Amino acid sequence: MRHSSSSSEHHSSSSPEHRGTLPRADDTTPRPTLVETHPRRAWYLVAMLTLANVSGFVDRQILSLLVEPMKRDLAITDTQVSLLMGLSFALFYSVLGVPLGRLADSRSRRVLVSVGALLWSIMTSAGALARSFTQLLLLRIGVGVGEATLAPAAASAIADAFPPARRGTAMSVFMLGTFLGSGLAYALGAVAVGLAETRALWEWPLLGTIRPWQSVFLLVGLPGVLVSALMLTVTEPARAVALDGRTVVPLRAVWEFLTREARAVLLLSLGFATFAAVNYGIAAWLATFFVRTHGWTATQAGTLQGLLTMTVGVAGTLLGGVLSDRGVARGRIGAPLTVGLVAAVGMLCTATVYPLVRSVPLVIALLVLVNVFAAMPWGAAQAAIAELFPERMRGQGAAIYLLIVNLLSGVVGPTAVAVMTDRVFGDSARLGWSLSLTAAVGMSVAALLLLRGRRAYCDALSRPRPN
Repeated sequence: MRHSSSSSEHHSSSSPEHRGTLPRADDTTPRPTLVETHPRRAWYLVAMLTLANVSGFVDRQILSLLVEPMKRDLAITDTQVSLLMGLSFALFYSVLGVPLGRLADSRSRRVLVSVGALLWSIMTSAGALARSFTQLLLLRIGVGVGEATLAPAAASAIADAFPPARRGTAMSVFMLGTFLGSGLAYALGAVAVGLAETRALWEWPLLGTIRPWQSVFLLVGLPGVLVSALMLTVTEPARAVALDGRTVVPLRAVWEFLTREARAVLLLSLGFATFAAVNYGIAAWLATFFVRTHGWTATQAGTLQGLLTMTVGVAGTLLGGVLSDRGVARGRIGAPLTVGLVAAVGMLCTATVYPLVRSVPLVIALLVLVNVFAAMPWGAAQAAIAELFPERMRGQGAAIYLLIVNLLSGVVGPTAVAVMTDRVFGDSARLGWSLSLTAAVGMSVAALLLLRGRRAYCDALSRPRPN
C-alpha cells in the first residue's frame, strides 16, 4: 500500500533521494482498491511467516555443522559438501521461485506456504535415510523446491498488510527467521556432533540404527509439519486488485516493466547477491574454520556460531529495518539501499580481518561486529523490492530478486571458499585465508553495486508505474 499524500509532499524536491514513495499525480491509471489489514492480523501473519522462516533455515543451514561426519561417512570432499550446501538447494530454490512467485500474485499465499513447509519438512527428515552423496543431493533439491514457496509469498503478503513506512520493520521481523533458524541449526548440530563422540549410533523406531548426524535431519525436519498446519490459521491479506478484477498481470507486462527498470532491478539484486555470497561462505565454513585454525571442537564452534547468530544477528536485522523505515518516513526513499551500503562497508572492514587474527578473544569480538553488519540489510532489501515493483507484481518481483540473489550467493559463496582452499592454497589449514579473500573481494564489489544501485532505485521510484 502506498500513500499518495507522501508522494505529493515530496514531489517538488529536485533530488530523487528526497522525493516521496512515488510521485503519481500525473498517473491517470485507475488505482487499485486497497483494504488495510488489522494490525493484530498483520503481525500474526508476520509471526507465522517468521516461524516458517525459522523452520526453513534450520533445515537449510544444518549441513554446516555436519561437515566432518558427513565427509567421513560418505567419503566426500569439501567441494562436494559445498554443492550440498549451495548448488543442490540454490538452483531449484531460485529457479522455481519465479513460477511460484506468479502463483503468490494470484493464489492463496497461506496455502502456498503451508504446502511448501510440508514438502521441505518431509525432504529434510528423509535425509536420515541417505546413504550416499547422490541420495543426499536429491533430497536437498527437494528441500529447495519446498522452500521456494516461502519468500515470494511472504514478500507479497507482508507488503499488502503494511504501509511503506512500516514495511521495513515488518520485513526485518520476517527475516529474523533467517538468523534464529541458522543459530538453532548451529546449536543442534553442535549437540549432535558432541553426542557422536560418545555414542556411535542412535536407535529410532521403524528406522533402526542410524548415525547421529543423520538423526539431526529427523530432529529438525519433523517440526515443520506443525508449521505447515499453523500457516492455515493465518488470515489472507487483502490484495491490491485492479478494477477489471484480474488478480495477476500478463507476463508481457512483467517483461515490459523489467525492461524499463532493468538497471535498478539488476544493480539492487546483484549488490545484495554479492553481499549474501560472502555471508553464505562465512556461515558454511565458520565452524570448520574454528576447528581447523584454533583447535576448537565442533561443539564449541557451533555453540558460538549459534549464540552470535541468534542474538547479535537478530539485533542487526531489527536495526537495519528500523533505520530503513526512519529514512523512508522522512522522505529518503533510498534509505534501504543506504542501509545495505553501510553494512557492506562494515563487513569489508571486519569480515576481512577476523580470519587472519591469532587471538581468539579478538576473533570473537570481530565476529560480533560481523554478525551485526551481515544481518542489517535484509529486511530493508525486501522492503525495497516490494516498493520497486508494482502491487500486482510483488510476488514475481521478490522471486526474480531471489533468483539472482540465491543463485549467485548459494552457489558461489560456499563453493568459492572451498575451491580457494582446495585449489588455490591447496591446504585445508589455510581456510582462514580463503574466508578473508572472499570477504575482501565480495564486499568491495557489493558496496560498488549498491552505491550505483541506490541512484537507479531512486530514479525508478520517481517515475509513474503501472499497478
